[in-house]
Amino acid sequence: MDGLVYLKNVVTLKLDEQKCNGCGMCAEVCPHRVFQLNGRKASLRDRDACMECGACRRNCPTGAVFVESGVGCAAAVMSTLLGKQGDCCCGPGAGDPVGGCCG
Repeated sequence: MDGLVYLKNVVTLKLDEQKCNGCGMCAEVCPHRVFQLNGRKASLRDRDACMECGACRRNCPTGAVFVESGVGCAAAVMSTLLGKQGDCCCGPGAGDPVGGCCG
């Protein structure tokens, strides 16, 4: 999945480096290698590659990672694959397919 980009500067992912204990779980579970370890702390290697799956947040023992899982185009794509009607919130006007990713 190298080289793939979700969307520039729209991901909800945040990392509080002060809370990070350097366990590396975020880097281990991230399918797009968004995180890396620098010494004893995690850092964001490529924030825009985040697909907001929520694995990092769920596995962070100190609560240093925040991401709203299930938002944006990833949720719309997953809903479509599961046969559910999903709204896309990355185009002009939430759920508007014109110029967005749902069209």
